[in-house]
Amino acid sequence: MTRARRLRVSIAALLLAATSPSFALNTAAIIASALSPDCLEYRVTGLCYWLYCSWHGCSVRTSVKVRHYVPDAVVSSYSNTGENPWVEVRAMSLPNPTAQAGGDGTFNHDSENNLAKFKNSDVIGHPGGEAFRQFAAGFGYSCAGAGTAFMPYLLSTLDTVAWRYNLPEMAYPEALIPGMREIGTRTGQNLWGSVYPRGGFLHQVDDYESGAVVAQRVGDIVTRRGQVHVYQPLLAGSHDGYWPAGALVEGDASSGKWQELTPRLSNSCAVFPHGDVRTQALRGDYAWALWRPYSCCRRMGQVFLGSTDFN
Repeated sequence: MTRARRLRVSIAALLLAATSPSFALNTAAIIASALSPDCLEYRVTGLCYWLYCSWHGCSVRTSVKVRHYVPDAVVSSYSNTGENPWVEVRAMSLPNPTAQAGGDGTFNHDSENNLAKFKNSDVIGHPGGEAFRQFAAGFGYSCAGAGTAFMPYLLSTLDTVAWRYNLPEMAYPEALIPGMREIGTRTGQNLWGSVYPRGGFLHQVDDYESGAVVAQRVGDIVTRRGQVHVYQPLLAGSHDGYWPAGALVEGDASSGKWQELTPRLSNSCAVFPHGDVRTQALRGDYAWALWRPYSCCRRMGQVFLGSTDFN
């Protein structure tokens, strides 16, 4: 059995072992989750043209242009400060003097459906890079993502002013005008919440939807530059033959999609809002892998002449 096949078999075994509705989210389970053809969504999209020159003259060479999704980060959304559901990285976001308590503003009465919920959130580089590269290589040439394994891109415990006090975003038009930057719609009766203000508080009856809205908020932050938060941008620079993912936009799968990791491991990806199974976490902790689209082609010459996309 080849090394690549052994790796796929072992990852598949881990993935099957982690498909119960509730399991401890650890690095092994997250790496296994990267073995998802549905989330990968590999496509040949066009051709790239390169000028290749040697002592014998110059010629135009072509290479195949491909597009697929890459699991850039693990985005956690959880109620209790210091209790990230990804157990190996909890030490990154322990309580500190400016970020200690968590939880909801409720006594868990059935009639209490309008009190504030609060979620911490962390964006940490997906640990499955090497396993994913070998998996994607089985489909053909593959593109690199922007994420670095275990790199913290946003820890809400270090973003206290913006995350816990909604400053200054509570005064932004997106936060004040109904219908702007919302996840779902009122007319569609699937409104999960608003993207702004991009902090940890929101009003929502459904705890799963609360966690998803918070995940969308931090995904929105880290995929843009110059935001008024304490974070590192999760962005790659473009170059010849490489077109990286841009800003994440709610409801738009072409900008990114989500794979649930806990409380229920999913083998597929979706955007928020969705009608799939929504398992409520007993302790209010959720995590998703954020998959984002990249396009690239193999370098076949010294000068990149351009590319064409198939219809």
